[in-house]
Amino acid sequence: MNVGIIGTGNMGTILIESFIESRAVKPSDLFITNRTLPRAEKLKAIYPELNVVPTSEEIIQHSEVIFICLKPLDIYPLLLKIAPLVQKDQCIVSITSPVSVNRLQSVLPCNVARVIPSITNRALSGVSLVTFGESCSIDAQNLVNGLFQQISSTVMIKEEITRVASDIVSCGPAFFSYILQRFIDSAVQETEISKHQATELASGMLIGMGKLLEKGIFTLPTLQEKVCVKGGVTGVGIKVLEEELGEMFNHVIQRTHEKYYEDIKEIKEQFEFTKDFN
Repeated sequence: MNVGIIGTGNMGTILIESFIESRAVKPSDLFITNRTLPRAEKLKAIYPELNVVPTSEEIIQHSEVIFICLKPLDIYPLLLKIAPLVQKDQCIVSITSPVSVNRLQSVLPCNVARVIPSITNRALSGVSLVTFGESCSIDAQNLVNGLFQQISSTVMIKEEITRVASDIVSCGPAFFSYILQRFIDSAVQETEISKHQATELASGMLIGMGKLLEKGIFTLPTLQEKVCVKGGVTGVGIKVLEEELGEMFNHVIQRTHEKYYEDIKEIKEQFEFTKDFN
């Protein structure tokens, strides 16, 4: 099976590297392109058997499953360009949360899906969020699920929880790495520990915590209970967190949703302007 990737930015590159490393797709079966081809050629320098082609039209010509890894407002113009070339049995997958499968179906005469990956997929781990179009065939669904199950766990989501699920799965690593970095910086400011050593310790702690959760040894609440001895140091720290975190995460989710709905509004205008104009 040939797989196409349109766009080799951060997430496009992560998908390429993850598919190859997991052996979900052979490099010789991957066809990639980018608006600036030298960026795609850098990947070919690492994986010589990769097929770099100059246009998205050639991706469509060679691939059964095609991933669109572009910014939200760049997707609709691309869909208009490739729609006349797409065959009914091909599958187009967008990785951009504001572009719904209904929007994709309104333009494309083929199987469509949206999969929201995570940077954690680069470690062949984490979660990928999957939504299929109503007309997406079982064969196409199995193809897409099969690819992502090689690099992650797949979770089917409904349209109405797309943004919050993306906040947790896709944005979450950035949010929590920022928080961990602030934790490290404060440790360095308040004590004699070096930044290098604090970073080493915090990173090891996070990896170990992840393994405890992965193996089902503890849940998040029981993990906290086991560490937080009544009257101990951890309890004092938790008290500070309870007092000072407040509604911080509520505000994070509120802001991400505001941006999400702004993007949806712009995308809606793109689709509806062309439909009205025609």
